[in-house]
Amino acid sequence: MRRVVITGFGAVTPIGLDAPSTWDAALAGRSGIGFIESFDASAFPVRIAGEVKGFDPSELISAKEARRMDRNVLMAVAAAVEAWTSAGVEEYDPKRVGILVGSAIGGIATIAEQQQVFMERGADRVSPFFIPSALVDTASGQIAIQLGLTGPNYAPVSACATGSTAIGEGAATIVRGQADIILAGGTEAAITPLILAGFCAMRGLVAEENDPTLSMRPFDATRAGFVMGEGACILVLEEFEAAKARGATIYAEVLGYGASNDAHHLAQPEPEAAGVAAMISAALSSAGVAPERVGYVNAHGTSTPLGDLAETRALRQAFGKHAYDLAVSSTKSVTGHCFGAAGAVEAMMCARAIYHQVVPPTINYRNPDPELDLDYVPNEARKVDLDVALSNAMGLGGHNGCILLGRAPQ
Repeated sequence: MRRVVITGFGAVTPIGLDAPSTWDAALAGRSGIGFIESFDASAFPVRIAGEVKGFDPSELISAKEARRMDRNVLMAVAAAVEAWTSAGVEEYDPKRVGILVGSAIGGIATIAEQQQVFMERGADRVSPFFIPSALVDTASGQIAIQLGLTGPNYAPVSACATGSTAIGEGAATIVRGQADIILAGGTEAAITPLILAGFCAMRGLVAEENDPTLSMRPFDATRAGFVMGEGACILVLEEFEAAKARGATIYAEVLGYGASNDAHHLAQPEPEAAGVAAMISAALSSAGVAPERVGYVNAHGTSTPLGDLAETRALRQAFGKHAYDLAVSSTKSVTGHCFGAAGAVEAMMCARAIYHQVVPPTINYRNPDPELDLDYVPNEARKVDLDVALSNAMGLGGHNGCILLGRAPQ
C-alpha cells in the first residue's frame, strides 16, 4: 500500500503569519486573542476574537485581484504558496498534484457586503465577482490557478472538522493512486458582525473583558465558552517513496484517519461521546496502531463545559487506562477556534510535535476539574519521546474527524 507523508506546511493564524511563527507562538503559549479591531463590536455582548493581524497578500496577488477575493481565499492562497515552497517540490506532473481545501462558512464577509450593496444600491450594482468569491470551493480553485496544479480538486465541508476531513481524504486520494501529492487543509475568515451575532445568540462564546488572552481555558474548571478565531493552514501530503527519493524533509507520516457523526444534536456534543470514541478507534484500527503507541493528543478542546467533558470521556473510552499516560493539549487556547481551518492547524501542530519531540501547552489551565482528570500539559511546552500523535476535531452538526500521525518512516 502507498504510504503518505507530510513534507511542507503553510499557515496564516492569529499567532503567526507563517507556519514557523505559528508553531513558535504555540510552544511559547503566546495568545493571539484580543479585542476585535476589524469592526466596531461595542454593541455586542462579546467583543473579543483571535484575529489575524498584519496580513498583507500584496506580494502574491495584485490589489485589483485581491479586491475580487474573500479574505478566506486570500489567506488560503498565502498558506498554500508557503506550503508548496517549503516542500521544495521541483519536478512534478501538475495533473498528479491535487488540492483539498475546505471552509466551514466560506465567503461570508463577501456575502454580507454584497447583500448591503443589493439593499442600498440595487441589483444592478452587485459585483459580478460576488458568486465565485463567496463559494466554499473558491479557495481550492484559486490555489490551483495560483500554482498551476490540475489534479483532483474539491472543498470538503464538515464544519469545525473540515481541515481534518481534507487531510484524511487527501491522504486517501494518494493511497488510491489518484494523485502523488495533495495540498490539504482549511481556511476561515468569519469574524464578521453577522457571525459574531449568531454565535452570541447560541451562547457559546466567552466574554472576557479584563484580559482577552485569559478567555480560552480548555479543560479548566472555570472554562466558560470559546473564542472565535480565523486563519488558514495547508499541509503538503506526498507519496512516501517519491518524497524519499527526492530527499524531502519528512515531518511525519499520515498513519490513519477516522470520521463519525454523533447523530445527536446540531450544536451540542453527545454526552457520552460514543461517536468521538468510535472515530478515534477507527483511526487506530485503519492504521494498525495499538492505542499504547499514541503519546500526544492535540484535542479539539474548545473550552466549553460540555465539549471538553465529552472529549475527555471519549479519550478514556478509546484509550482505556492508557488515557492517563497521554499528553493532551489544546492549542485553541492561543488561537481561538478557527473553525474550518482548525483541524489543519492542529494536525500541523501534531506533525511538528513529532518532528521536534516537544508538545505545545494548554495555556490558562489553573483550576483542575475533577471530572476532567487527564494530563492537559498545563501552561508550559514539554519535551517528549513521541512516536504517534492524534489530532481531534469535533464539529457543529455532529461531524467528527481525526488524523493519526507517526514518525517519519526510514
